[in-house]
Amino acid sequence: MAATPTFFSRAADELPENPGETGNGRFTIGPEYTIDPDLTDRGQPKGRTFKFSMPLAESRVFNGTDKSLEPGTKPVRVARTITVYIPAAYRDGTKAPVLVIHDGPGPLGLISHALDNLALAKDPMRTLPAFIAVAVENGGDDGKSSQRGLEYDTLSDRLARFIHDEVLPAVLNQTEIKAAYPRIAFTDNPWGRAVIGCSSGGAAALTMGWFRPEWFRRIIAYSGTFVDQQDDDAPEEAAYPLGAWEYHSGMKLIETSETKPLRIFTHVSQNDNRANDPEETYHNWVMAGLRTEAALEEKGYAHRFVFSEATGHCDRRVFEHTLADTLVWIWRGYRAE
Repeated sequence: MAATPTFFSRAADELPENPGETGNGRFTIGPEYTIDPDLTDRGQPKGRTFKFSMPLAESRVFNGTDKSLEPGTKPVRVARTITVYIPAAYRDGTKAPVLVIHDGPGPLGLISHALDNLALAKDPMRTLPAFIAVAVENGGDDGKSSQRGLEYDTLSDRLARFIHDEVLPAVLNQTEIKAAYPRIAFTDNPWGRAVIGCSSGGAAALTMGWFRPEWFRRIIAYSGTFVDQQDDDAPEEAAYPLGAWEYHSGMKLIETSETKPLRIFTHVSQNDNRANDPEETYHNWVMAGLRTEAALEEKGYAHRFVFSEATGHCDRRVFEHTLADTLVWIWRGYRAE
């Protein structure tokens, strides 16, 4: 079994977690769904949105030429768009917490409303820190032999390194952002670094924290792809032959590894991915989500799990119903520097 880094930062030691157990556990929702008012425009002060492009060819980690790719059938993007939302509650010069969003822009619209409404909220049990949301577009297409699959389904620290070493510095150095916020900064505290994704992006969120907990510790995975979608040509196949399936089955990484300093939200829909494959994939997808929940619970992680009835894969109704509560729970205990 390949070893994973276990370095912990000085900032994390100086600002320990003390979130309590409020909101932990298993929740079943549905079959009726409504949008949480905190995910709508409630007339609060708005933040600012910025967009810029990162050419894949300039990346040291994901430059679009990996040997596992099949660009003829699964196109690779020339560049990816990075969308950044800085809430009105952020004060230039403070070290902001950050939420990385896979498959950007993804749920950024809902998240920006949550920030507008809850970063200035008075209720201590219903509030958010003024985090900066960084939505990162994937590299293109889906599944094995694709750039997105390489980024999200590979069990390694590659994606964490790409975000930490390339994307976040690019945000801080982007000309338009620097002009508006000359002293913008991100916290070095890994408890101030959250990641959200759906499908393979959800599995990738856990993988970022799993392999680099010294960088990312708050994990949100909706409809997570905890099945084997790792490319057969990936060098990681030698260490983790079943990809993300190894978290809960096969090697049972969650069960057999030392407990990591992570706070984790997971979700699975009753009909998750059924439209793509009514037999094997559907069976495996829901099974994988439930097994992941059971493994995290047995290991004693700070964990919140939602099972949504009468819903499908990455169902928007689930996001609209739960995302505000999920964000409040995932950030509980965070102490600003």
